[in-house]
Amino acid sequence: MTRDTKHRSPLGAGDAALRFRLAGEALAEARALNRDQSWPILIEGKRDKLALEALNFTGPIEVLNRGWTLERLIAYLYETYGTRRSDGGPALSILMDWDRTGGRLQSELRRRMEGMDIKISEELRQVLMKALKPETRVVESLRAMAYELGPFIDEYDEC
Repeated sequence: MTRDTKHRSPLGAGDAALRFRLAGEALAEARALNRDQSWPILIEGKRDKLALEALNFTGPIEVLNRGWTLERLIAYLYETYGTRRSDGGPALSILMDWDRTGGRLQSELRRRMEGMDIKISEELRQVLMKALKPETRVVESLRAMAYELGPFIDEYDEC
Protein backbone atom coordinates (compact mmCIF):
# COMPACT_ATOMS: atom_id res chain seq x y z
CA MET A 1 0.00 0.00 0.00
CA THR A 2 1.49 3.34 -0.99
CA ARG A 3 1.51 6.35 1.26
CA ASP A 4 -1.10 8.10 -0.92
CA THR A 5 -3.56 5.19 -0.82
CA LYS A 6 -3.13 4.75 2.90
CA HIS A 7 -4.19 8.33 3.67
CA ARG A 8 -6.84 8.74 0.98
CA SER A 9 -10.40 9.38 2.13
CA PRO A 10 -12.83 6.51 1.50
CA LEU A 11 -14.96 9.08 -0.34
CA GLY A 12 -12.30 9.59 -2.98
CA ALA A 13 -9.52 11.98 -3.71
CA GLY A 14 -9.33 15.59 -2.61
CA ASP A 15 -11.73 17.26 -0.28
CA ALA A 16 -14.69 14.87 -0.67
CA ALA A 17 -14.90 14.09 3.06
CA LEU A 18 -15.02 17.79 3.91
CA ARG A 19 -17.64 18.46 1.23
CA PHE A 20 -19.76 15.51 2.43
CA ARG A 21 -19.46 16.79 6.01
CA LEU A 22 -20.77 20.21 4.93
CA ALA A 23 -23.62 18.58 3.01
CA GLY A 24 -24.36 16.32 5.98
CA GLU A 25 -24.54 19.24 8.39
CA ALA A 26 -26.97 21.13 6.15
CA LEU A 27 -29.10 18.02 5.61
CA ALA A 28 -29.11 17.31 9.37
CA GLU A 29 -30.35 20.82 10.17
CA ALA A 30 -33.08 20.58 7.53
CA ARG A 31 -34.06 17.08 8.67
CA ALA A 32 -34.40 18.20 12.30
CA LEU A 33 -36.59 21.18 11.34
CA ASN A 34 -38.61 19.00 8.96
CA ARG A 35 -39.21 16.41 11.68
CA ASP A 36 -39.51 18.56 14.83
CA GLN A 37 -41.32 21.61 13.44
CA SER A 38 -43.09 20.00 10.46
CA TRP A 39 -41.07 22.33 8.24
CA PRO A 40 -41.94 21.46 4.63
CA ILE A 41 -39.40 20.95 1.89
CA LEU A 42 -40.56 21.57 -1.66
CA ILE A 43 -38.90 19.31 -4.22
CA GLU A 44 -39.47 18.62 -7.92
CA GLY A 45 -40.77 15.06 -8.14
CA LYS A 46 -41.48 11.66 -6.59
CA ARG A 47 -37.90 10.43 -6.94
CA ASP A 48 -36.65 13.46 -5.04
CA LYS A 49 -39.11 12.62 -2.26
CA LEU A 50 -37.80 9.03 -2.16
CA ALA A 51 -34.25 10.40 -1.85
CA LEU A 52 -35.14 12.55 1.17
CA GLU A 53 -37.01 9.66 2.75
CA ALA A 54 -33.89 7.49 2.26
CA LEU A 55 -32.07 10.13 4.35
CA ASN A 56 -34.73 9.71 7.09
CA PHE A 57 -36.71 12.89 6.46
CA THR A 58 -40.07 12.18 8.13
CA GLY A 59 -41.83 15.55 8.03
CA PRO A 60 -43.77 17.13 5.19
CA ILE A 61 -42.21 16.89 1.75
CA GLU A 62 -44.19 18.70 -0.93
CA VAL A 63 -43.85 17.76 -4.60
CA LEU A 64 -43.91 20.43 -7.29
CA ASN A 65 -44.80 18.11 -10.20
CA ARG A 66 -48.28 17.01 -9.20
CA GLY A 67 -50.22 18.26 -12.20
CA TRP A 68 -51.08 21.64 -10.65
CA THR A 69 -50.30 25.09 -12.00
CA LEU A 70 -47.69 27.06 -10.08
CA GLU A 71 -50.42 29.44 -8.94
CA ARG A 72 -52.46 26.60 -7.43
CA LEU A 73 -49.41 25.04 -5.77
CA ILE A 74 -48.29 28.33 -4.24
CA ALA A 75 -51.83 29.06 -3.01
CA TYR A 76 -51.90 25.59 -1.42
CA LEU A 77 -48.52 26.15 0.27
CA TYR A 78 -49.65 29.58 1.51
CA GLU A 79 -52.89 28.19 2.94
CA THR A 80 -51.23 25.13 4.46
CA TYR A 81 -48.01 26.59 5.89
CA GLY A 82 -48.50 30.35 6.04
CA THR A 83 -45.79 32.90 5.43
CA ARG A 84 -43.41 32.12 8.32
CA ARG A 85 -42.68 29.53 10.99
CA SER A 86 -43.86 30.32 14.51
CA ASP A 87 -40.30 31.39 15.39
CA GLY A 88 -40.24 33.85 12.46
CA GLY A 89 -38.08 31.60 10.28
CA PRO A 90 -38.83 30.64 6.68
CA ALA A 91 -42.18 28.94 6.08
CA LEU A 92 -40.56 26.32 3.87
CA SER A 93 -37.41 25.23 2.09
CA ILE A 94 -37.23 25.09 -1.69
CA LEU A 95 -34.89 22.36 -2.92
CA MET A 96 -34.89 22.18 -6.70
CA ASP A 97 -32.11 20.41 -8.60
CA TRP A 98 -28.94 22.44 -9.14
CA ASP A 99 -28.99 22.01 -12.90
CA ARG A 100 -30.23 24.63 -15.39
CA THR A 101 -33.90 23.60 -15.19
CA GLY A 102 -33.81 23.43 -11.39
CA GLY A 103 -32.25 26.89 -11.27
CA ARG A 104 -35.03 28.32 -13.40
CA LEU A 105 -37.69 26.66 -11.26
CA GLN A 106 -35.99 27.87 -8.07
CA SER A 107 -35.91 31.46 -9.34
CA GLU A 108 -39.54 31.40 -10.49
CA LEU A 109 -40.76 29.91 -7.20
CA ARG A 110 -38.71 32.42 -5.20
CA ARG A 111 -40.12 35.34 -7.20
CA ARG A 112 -43.72 34.21 -6.87
CA MET A 113 -43.53 33.28 -3.19
CA GLU A 114 -41.77 36.48 -2.22
CA GLY A 115 -44.56 38.29 -4.07
CA MET A 116 -46.99 36.69 -1.61
CA ASP A 117 -44.71 37.50 1.36
CA ILE A 118 -43.90 33.82 1.93
CA LYS A 119 -40.50 33.61 3.59
CA ILE A 120 -38.46 30.79 2.04
CA SER A 121 -35.12 29.14 2.68
CA GLU A 122 -32.73 28.28 -0.12
CA GLU A 123 -29.80 27.52 2.18
CA LEU A 124 -29.98 23.72 1.84
CA ARG A 125 -29.88 23.95 -1.96
CA GLN A 126 -26.98 26.41 -1.87
CA VAL A 127 -24.89 24.16 0.38
CA LEU A 128 -25.68 20.99 -1.58
CA MET A 129 -24.97 22.74 -4.87
CA LYS A 130 -21.48 23.73 -3.70
CA ALA A 131 -20.67 20.56 -1.79
CA LEU A 132 -22.02 17.89 -4.13
CA LYS A 133 -21.71 19.39 -7.60
CA PRO A 134 -18.83 17.12 -8.59
CA GLU A 135 -20.90 14.04 -7.71
CA THR A 136 -24.40 15.14 -8.73
CA ARG A 137 -26.65 17.98 -9.85
CA VAL A 138 -29.99 16.42 -8.89
CA VAL A 139 -31.79 15.76 -5.60
CA GLU A 140 -32.83 12.22 -6.56
CA SER A 141 -29.14 11.15 -6.55
CA LEU A 142 -29.03 11.72 -2.81
CA ARG A 143 -30.78 8.37 -2.47
CA ALA A 144 -27.78 6.55 -3.94
CA MET A 145 -25.48 8.65 -1.75
CA ALA A 146 -27.38 7.91 1.49
CA TYR A 147 -24.79 5.38 2.66
CA GLU A 148 -21.95 7.92 2.33
CA LEU A 149 -23.94 10.93 3.60
CA GLY A 150 -25.73 9.12 6.45
CA PRO A 151 -22.89 9.15 9.01
CA PHE A 152 -22.27 12.86 8.43
CA ILE A 153 -25.98 13.68 8.80
CA ASP A 154 -26.29 11.53 11.92
CA GLU A 155 -23.27 13.24 13.45
CA TYR A 156 -25.27 16.50 13.56
CA ASP A 157 -28.79 15.08 14.01
CA GLU A 158 -29.24 11.92 16.01
CA CYS A 159 -32.89 11.23 15.26
